[in-house]
Order: sequence, then C-alpha cells, then structure tokens
Amino acid sequence: MEKVQLEQRAAELNKVLTQYGHEYYDLDAPTVPDAIYDQLMKELIEIEEEYPDLRFPDSPTQRVGGQTLTAFEKVTHDHPMLSLGDTFSEEDVRAFDERVRQNIGDNFRYVCELKIDGLAISLKYVDGVFVQGATRGNGTIGENITENLKTVRSVPLRLTKPVTLEARGECYMPKRSFNNLNKERAEREENLFANPRNAAAGSLRQLDPKIAASRNLSTFMYALGTNGEEFGLTCHSDALDFLEELGFRSNHERRICTSLDEVFAYIEEWTEKRPTLPYEIDGIVIKVDDYDQQQELGNTVKVPRWSIAYKFPAEEVVTKVLDIDLTVGRTGVVTPTAVLEPVLVAGTTVQRASLHNEDIIREKDIRIGDHVIIRKAGDIIPEVKQVLFDQRAEDAAPYAMPTHCPACDSELVRLEDEVALRCVNPQCFAQIAEGLAHFVSRNAMNIDGCGEKVVAQLLREGLVKDVSDLYHLKMDELIQLERMGEKSATKLIDAVEASKANSLEHLLFGLGIRHVGSKAAKILAAHFETMDALMAATEEQLTEVFEIGEKMASSLVTYFANEEVQELLSRLRDAGINMSYTGKKVDTSETDSNFNGKTIVLTGKLERLTRSEAKAKIEALGGNVTGSVSKKTDLVIAGAEAGSKLDKAEKLGIVVWDEERLIEELSE
Repeated sequence: MEKVQLEQRAAELNKVLTQYGHEYYDLDAPTVPDAIYDQLMKELIEIEEEYPDLRFPDSPTQRVGGQTLTAFEKVTHDHPMLSLGDTFSEEDVRAFDERVRQNIGDNFRYVCELKIDGLAISLKYVDGVFVQGATRGNGTIGENITENLKTVRSVPLRLTKPVTLEARGECYMPKRSFNNLNKERAEREENLFANPRNAAAGSLRQLDPKIAASRNLSTFMYALGTNGEEFGLTCHSDALDFLEELGFRSNHERRICTSLDEVFAYIEEWTEKRPTLPYEIDGIVIKVDDYDQQQELGNTVKVPRWSIAYKFPAEEVVTKVLDIDLTVGRTGVVTPTAVLEPVLVAGTTVQRASLHNEDIIREKDIRIGDHVIIRKAGDIIPEVKQVLFDQRAEDAAPYAMPTHCPACDSELVRLEDEVALRCVNPQCFAQIAEGLAHFVSRNAMNIDGCGEKVVAQLLREGLVKDVSDLYHLKMDELIQLERMGEKSATKLIDAVEASKANSLEHLLFGLGIRHVGSKAAKILAAHFETMDALMAATEEQLTEVFEIGEKMASSLVTYFANEEVQELLSRLRDAGINMSYTGKKVDTSETDSNFNGKTIVLTGKLERLTRSEAKAKIEALGGNVTGSVSKKTDLVIAGAEAGSKLDKAEKLGIVVWDEERLIEELSE
C-alpha cells in the first residue's frame, strides 16, 4: 500500500478508534467487541511503526505510554489552582450561605457536585489538541505529567472543536481498579496502596508512562481554567455542559439547588449513597453558579469565597496509645503526637495522631496504654476523639508534658495568650533544622538535593548554623559527609548558587515569617519590589496592600524589627542573594495611565476583549484588577448585562466606564 493510502487509513483508524474508546471508557456502552478494537489498534500501530511521521499527537496509540522520563519539569499555572475551604457540619454550611447572601443578596443558585477523591489536574489544549497536563502542586506551580495523562482514556487527545483552553478536574482510580491493583501487588509481595487517592497520585507521578497506562485511571473535569466568558458562558453549570460537548467527562450526579434545603437534601442523599459509587468521594462541593456573582464574592489568598467543600463525617475506630512523641517545630512549638497500634481508618492505615497541645491531653485525660477512639477529620487528619475509660489499666499514670525541650534541654515556656509550650532557645537544634528544611523547600528557595536528612547532616557536622551558611558550603567539606559523593555535592552546590537569583517572594516565604505563606509573600514582593522597602513599611502601609490583614502586618513589623533578623538578612545580602522582585512589575515612574495604582473591577460581557485579556492589559499598565466592588474600588468597567456590581458602584459613586472608553484608554 502506498504511503498516501496508508496516511488516509491511519487517519480513518485514528477517528474510529477514538470513537470506540469514548463509547467504551466514557459512555460504558461499547458498540464493537474487544477483538475488533484490538485488531484495528494493531493495524494502526504497524502503520505508525513503518512511518513514524504518521504518528499524530492525538493518536490512540499514545495511550499505551511512551518513553521513560528522567524527571518531571515544573509548570507555572496561568491562573492559580485554588484550594477549597472545608466545612464539617450543617452549621458551617449555613454560615457560608449567610456570608454569600450578605454580599450578593438572595437572587442566586448553587451547583452541588460530588467531591471526587483523587488528584487535581490541569489539561491544556491549543487549537483543540492536548499539549500539556499538570498536577495542582502548590496551586501556583505544579509538575508536568503530560505523558502520563495521555494514557488516561477519558482525557481527550483532540477536542470536538478547535478551541484553545485549560480544563481542570480530578484524576482518580476506580474502586475496582484499586482492588485489582492491590491484589496483584499482594501476590508479588509488594507494599499495598493505602487508598485509591494515593494509588492515583502514585500512578500519575511514575516516570515510566507505561506504569500509569496499566493502572486504569479515569477523570472527571469540573471547571475551565478561566470563567469561560470567551466562549459566551455565564455560569458554572453551562461550563460543565460545554466541557462535555468538547469531549471531556464530567460527573452527571451534579444538581442545581435554589435553596439551602435543597443543598442539605443533596448532601443527605449522597451521604447514604456514597458506598454504592464505583469511585471514592469524600464530600460535596457547593458553588455559586453565576460567574459575575463569583467575581463579586472574589477569593482570599488561598480559597474562593463563592465555593466550599462539605466533608463527610469522619469514620471512627478504636486503637491503643503505645507512646506519646514530642516534636519541636521551626517556631519552637512543642507538639505531642500519639503513637498508635496501626489501624485502618477510612481506607488508610493510621499509626500516629496529633494531640495538639498539653491542654488537649489534660482535657481528654489521654494516657499511654489507653484504648481510644480515633477519627480522621474530613478523611484526612487523624485525631483522638475520646478515651475508653472502662478499658484503662489500673497502673496507667497521667501524662506529664516535659518542662524542658526534648531537642536542646532548654526550659520550655508558655507565652501569654498561647496554649502551646514553646522552646525559646534560638540555637535549638530542632528549630534550626526545621527552619533550614523550610528555607530550602520547593516553594521557598528550592535548593534541590538538600532534603531533611542532608540538613540534619550539615547541622550535626557543624557546616551550617543558620540559612546564610548554606551559601558558604565547600565541595571538600560536602564530600566528607556520609552518602554524599562528588556528584551529589556538585548538584547541591549548583542548586545553592542557582537559588541566589530567586525572586524576592521565594526568600520571603523561606524565612518562615509567622502568618506569611507563599501567596502572601508574592503579593508583598510584587507590591514593595525590594526587601528594603518592605522592611521600612509600617503596619498601616502593609494593611493597605490587597489581602494583607492586620495580623500579618503586625507579624511582619515585629519580625523585621528584630536585630538578629536584620543581621541574618545582611549576611544573605553579602552572600549575593537577590533581594528584589523579578516577576512582572510595571515601572510606575514611566507609566502615566488612568490605570496606574488604581483598583479596578470588570463586570458584564465585553464584546471586543475577553475578560482575561482586559485584565492583563490593565495590570500591564499598573492597575490592580479585583473581583468585588468596595469603597476602595477606583473604577468599574461595565460590559453588556452588568448586574449587581454596577448597581453597587453607582450607589458608592464610583467612576464607571463602558468597553469603548476602556479600549480608547488602552489605545492611548
């Protein structure tokens, strides 16, 4: 057969196999026997092997797994993948509903969806072709797992329309696949996976895509990366339908609810029906449906204010307290942890449970040797619920917290208004180790090859005393360490050197300032631009920054006023550490626009620009685009069908432009 004919045949096979796969994996309604599918797949593989240039990116043969990878590269999400705030009771859901109504009134509806217990993923398409898949990671930076996601049958390699977009969802392992996998691993005497979520995450993070291909994973997509206005969508429920039209798989058990009673009825229904599902769920997601109302409610640094996750009641089991361990964190807080007889809780083997602090131990009267009821709050965090006093041994003695630090033997103190015992010795080995481990972590200075074990080695050998010493490590010192060869030492020194160029927010987060997480660090770095400017800022100036509250501002001022901190920063500066923000930032000295330094809200439908395009252009000219109208808003851009945000802006006397005025200003 001539190549031209083979090319036509390959295209035909590609199309028909994609359709058969969709019927089998997504619709559970196959129209041909497995033998015919296998025969056609074999024919396509043979054509592609003879002519590799006929192997297209969306070929069904790419599902079987390609070449083994050496590592996962990092991916920066175009828009943050926010977490959801968790609730565990009816009272929490009612409080969320009340906050929503206070901000947008009573004219809205919810979409309720099953919360799939898997791994959050992002799928990118260009002109309808799958080009990149990534994990959620820390919400800002994830890992590129494109090759592994290609093996998941429910991930379309080509969409039904040639659109460019990002879809977000959950990759999970069905219960049946999980049980089969663990059965096979047991037969091979390999460690079993604790639950389907861990199995799915472990499968997607295999460097060999063939392993991921063998695990029978699936997906449910639950959102677009943007609010979908560029596709004419006005609400979340329409976006889910749109995703299905494009060939994605979404969960059909969702429901639109117009009252809180309907939301609770949905929760009650799926609390009972949860065991009948072929996949694991750990709760219910509740979202405000309308996009404009979502924008008006906005987000915190970490979570959206328009959505929340109700987590199912925790499973409870009985086990025995074998011991109580004490750990010292980087802020000096001593945390007691119960060491338990291993027990299965909500699909996971639990051997430890946090006891939080001395007051909890005393209040619940927890003693070594006690039989206790433990549960996993939200199916995640193990905790001791109560002691079974009728099973207590007669010689069980009350537990007494130590008076001295278990790491450095310094006297422990309890600061005013705190329940925790704290070691205040700045030279405490455990605190320094925890602080160093945080400083070198991925979201901070990202010093590869310097994990907790290496940090502990460096401290024990006296090579480092604080984070600034990392920048004076020498090759001849490192290769003397146990299990630290020349290759590992070179890698570590190179990573230390590369970290000097990090943008300011990485250093800010790495310093471990109380209440300052990675996202807040980026907001501060982008606003103040230099460490000196941030150190000189007052509490009032800090709280003027979008999403920086009084508690964080007070913590920052206190931290930078410390002479030891100032000396540390001086040593880091002398070592060549960058102290400036190197992300996108407007040179305000040269920017003379009607957007510079102003807080701006976009609402309604724009005809000539997408909302994301308008936002990018405004921010490039120094504006700060937010999702809700308040007294701090300087300008509202109102498109067609603008709703409550426009009404609120007019009541507050805020300047309002239409799209034509926006285009005119942008042109200038």
